[in-house]
Amino acid sequence: MSIRDQACVTGIGETKYTRETTRTQAELTFEAALAAIADAGLEPKDIDGVVPYVMGGVIAEDFITNFGLPDLRYSALTPMGGASSVAALQNAALAVAGGLANHVLITLGRGALSTGRITDRIGQMPQFRVVGEFEMPMGTVAPAQFYAPMARRHMELYGTTSEQLGEIAVTFRKHALLHDNAMMQKPMTLADHQASRMIADPLRLYDCCLESAGAAAVVISRADRARDLRQPPVYIGGVAEGHPDSPSTITQRPDICRIGLAKAAPKAFAMAGVTHQDIDVAEIYDCFTYIVLCQLEDMGFCAKGEGGAFVQGGRIALGGELPVNTHGGLLSQAHIAGMNHIVELTRQLRGQAGARQVANAEVGLVTGYGDLGDGSIAILHR
Repeated sequence: MSIRDQACVTGIGETKYTRETTRTQAELTFEAALAAIADAGLEPKDIDGVVPYVMGGVIAEDFITNFGLPDLRYSALTPMGGASSVAALQNAALAVAGGLANHVLITLGRGALSTGRITDRIGQMPQFRVVGEFEMPMGTVAPAQFYAPMARRHMELYGTTSEQLGEIAVTFRKHALLHDNAMMQKPMTLADHQASRMIADPLRLYDCCLESAGAAAVVISRADRARDLRQPPVYIGGVAEGHPDSPSTITQRPDICRIGLAKAAPKAFAMAGVTHQDIDVAEIYDCFTYIVLCQLEDMGFCAKGEGGAFVQGGRIALGGELPVNTHGGLLSQAHIAGMNHIVELTRQLRGQAGARQVANAEVGLVTGYGDLGDGSIAILHR
């Protein structure tokens, strides 16, 4: 069954992104959700499907209670960590294409006081039980420590340099400066990146994403219902998820430089019927700079080992060959687990991105990366 072009992003919403907040996850989630519903030109009573973020406690029944939804007939969760948001697009698209719902709301919120720091959050995820058995006994307790060996191995095999990782961080910071809802508003140079303190070799401070509070939401509608809504529809052309071998422990994986996106990307491109040359803009999950480089390779934008060269020379900057993370990404806008990547890609394809707009953007992709290598990808077009 192909779901190509049977579902559309019709509404997007965000809160202000901050480092800390006194607001709860529910308050932020509902604010973003109402903004997305209004953006679509819908009312809360029109929502008949919900896919909330799996962590933090906001569940489908909360939307019935707080929004007065008269007939919520579809709900689901996508427990894939940072790959959840894009995987939820696949879930919602299947629901509307299958006639189970007309308008599915996808939400993700982070209230700092309710969800805690990253080390607290991963403790809530059952996927990390295996990490507790195989990797934490070695002294690794935080994501930077889990993923650093992947980056170091890539450097050993292919000669990738810290400066090439820094190019990713500096580029995304430049993009964030064009977005008034980006947390980081101070320019960064490659020298700044190289001078930042080491967190987990070879990952420096500016190779790591932000801790953030805030929420984002999108509405996915059946294509025939989308045409008469307020905003121009953004079609879901192709979508897929993939999981790496030995998915929950990197050290037991035969190739630690290859992740689940390598399996998902060919399926999404085939479903969408497009090639890499058709992609005008990409919003790529960037929990760490190396993960961006690895995804570019695993999606096939360059060969394995050539990601370092690919990101140099302005090729992933606005005006370059493949503009990436035009909102600043998790590294410089906010860490909303990739939901803000979907919001940004939708803006780009609507032509509503202001100073950071990619000229004539018609086709774009967004990826998710979660747990220890799960991947998700959606190819959208106007």
